[in-house]
Amino acid sequence: MLSKNMETFMDCDKELAEARTILFGAPFDSTTSYRPGARFGSSAIRRESYGIETYSTYQDKELTQAPVLDCGDLELCFGDTKKALAQIEEFTREILAGGRRPFMLGGEHLVTLGAFRAVAEKYPDVEIIHFDAHADLRDEYLGAELSHACVMRRCWEIIGDGRIHQFGIRSGDKEEFRWGKEHVFTRRFDFGGLQQTLKKTLKELSGKPVYLTLDLDVLDPSVFPGTGTPEPGGVGFEELRYHTVMVCVQANVVGCDVNELSPPYDPSGISTAAACKIVREMLLALE
Repeated sequence: MLSKNMETFMDCDKELAEARTILFGAPFDSTTSYRPGARFGSSAIRRESYGIETYSTYQDKELTQAPVLDCGDLELCFGDTKKALAQIEEFTREILAGGRRPFMLGGEHLVTLGAFRAVAEKYPDVEIIHFDAHADLRDEYLGAELSHACVMRRCWEIIGDGRIHQFGIRSGDKEEFRWGKEHVFTRRFDFGGLQQTLKKTLKELSGKPVYLTLDLDVLDPSVFPGTGTPEPGGVGFEELRYHTVMVCVQANVVGCDVNELSPPYDPSGISTAAACKIVREMLLALE
């Protein structure tokens, strides 16, 4: 049921009738293969957001004026991955049924699959824009097909070839990249030259529904150490903020998520603060 949470991200506490974007958390990390802790990401973003202004100097916009409702974290079944994904899918479906945009805070990246299933059901021609350090295109990982390392492969099974657009990718096994060349569009390594590439992609996707999925480990660990699978060679905060806002402003974003903040690995709180500002900028750019 869609209802206001007791503790909200910044001041995202609009009534359901006026909300156009529904924010919710998916605190799940049961398939994390290296360092768990992303289940605490969504609550940390919400809790620490009170130390950050609701006004964006980048966009000259005020979040208190945005039609956003934060419904809090879902209570997910940690012992059953399929059931947890089904819970996320059902909640996302409820949001979409009301003509609203789902905005999910993870959690590990596998949670994207639950939300995307519902989005693809409503928008069969949806395309994915994917910011990440990892390709996430494995068919299975450690014997599991439902893994954070396989999430984009599972999404591909829903929408098919040429509809997943990846940026910032700098990690994966050889087979992933071999397979990916035939089925998805991947911009490797960093955001060098990304502005032109992304502009071209957004022009090609003009008018089409887009699902934006952001794995925060696309950021360099020197900027964002609080993640379960840190990968050196990533982008800086300003690069990510600029290009994420570009997508939110120019694309027809019908659903989105931000994943893979793992607060236990950054006691300084810098990573959580970065995640909060990215979420704020995305919410403002979407409205």
